Amino acid sequence: MTTTFISTQVIPSRERLIMALDVPSIAEAQALVETLGDSVIFYKAGMELFMSGDYFGFIEWLKQRHKKVFVDLKFFDIPATVGRAIRALSSKGVDFATIHGNDAIMAAAVQEKGDLKVLAVTALTSLDRGDLDDLGFQCDIRELVLSRARRALHIGCDGIVSSGLEVPLLRQELAHRLLVITPGVRPVDNREDDDQKRVVSVEQAFQNGADYIVVGRPIRDAENPKAMAEKIQQQIAAQF
Repeated sequence: MTTTFISTQVIPSRERLIMALDVPSIAEAQALVETLGDSVIFYKAGMELFMSGDYFGFIEWLKQRHKKVFVDLKFFDIPATVGRAIRALSSKGVDFATIHGNDAIMAAAVQEKGDLKVLAVTALTSLDRGDLDDLGFQCDIRELVLSRARRALHIGCDGIVSSGLEVPLLRQELAHRLLVITPGVRPVDNREDDDQKRVVSVEQAFQNGADYIVVGRPIRDAENPKAMAEKIQQQIAAQF
């Protein structure tokens, strides 16, 4: 029998889908949110949107529409700077935010997070073994992810961002003491031009133990984005 690690967190099923708003302008992001309507509750806004205009005005726009917000800016700087950035962000009604870095950076973020949930990035899903070699990481990807997750838990982060491929190991070692957000989820076969290398399906992500999944292009580029989002919501609901 295949071992599963289904999430034990009490999370409304439809909030487990996080839509990545990887579009070049606030106007396009707003149009996509309007198109998706009630099929998506949780949105991730990253660096592309941050550079495109009124990022924080857009966050407020989402909150006015009763959406949950994941700020994915992967803060990485000296600890004091990261701490002040997280403190400022915590006042804006944001739900999740990502950080990179060592123990001191994570500790500074945790100290200032308030009600904001801080997520430590483990290893980007766009990286494979060759990429990690180029970056000077000689350890196995699984060992790197587990090491960073252990440190995040010890320091007090609320969760981590991890490829679905490593989540079973995390659940075996750390149980369900950390939220796990899994990007690189593909409800259909991966495209040749997709820069995500370590990917899983919706079902596999949750069977492996993810609490949330992040999906972008498969919804954004679908012929009918709302129908695709609803299809994924049905796949999620079937797991719980």
